[in-house]
Amino acid sequence: MADFFTLAESRYSVRKYKTQPVEQEKLAKILEAARIAPTAGNRQPHRIKVITETAELEKVDLCTRCRFGAPAVMLICYDKETTWVRPFDGANSGDVDSSIITTFMMMQAQDLGLGTCWVMFFDPAKTAEQFALPEFIVPVAFLPLGYPADDAEPGPKHGERFTLDEILL
Repeated sequence: MADFFTLAESRYSVRKYKTQPVEQEKLAKILEAARIAPTAGNRQPHRIKVITETAELEKVDLCTRCRFGAPAVMLICYDKETTWVRPFDGANSGDVDSSIITTFMMMQAQDLGLGTCWVMFFDPAKTAEQFALPEFIVPVAFLPLGYPADDAEPGPKHGERFTLDEILL
């Protein structure tokens, strides 16, 4: 097992996958990473749809062009009726909680030798329709995952990072 920094540094957005299915045991570990992730007030509003069947993957393709041939996709959502809301300004924790659990899932996938790509480029209304989401479930991201293709590589801007001086206030 790699140390966290090595794991985080080696992770990149995979945009080309092998057709090899992801084993159920690995999907279970990735979902367990989401389950143990922290959420605001421990409200755990995240809801995840695991998509591996061809007909369901075709629905993903109707909602976004960014599946990249992945054999599995997680649809990350939150239940807006259970999210924590900041009392000072009414800010809802759903997007943040979903982002935290998705990050945990991406890092667990990386540790298991799988690639992922965070996809926010999708039509939320079409997604809700295609997957028959109740109105209180808000889609946040698709997370294509699978084994990276042999010629998959990080995007051209992957290594570009601001210096610490540029990100500190």
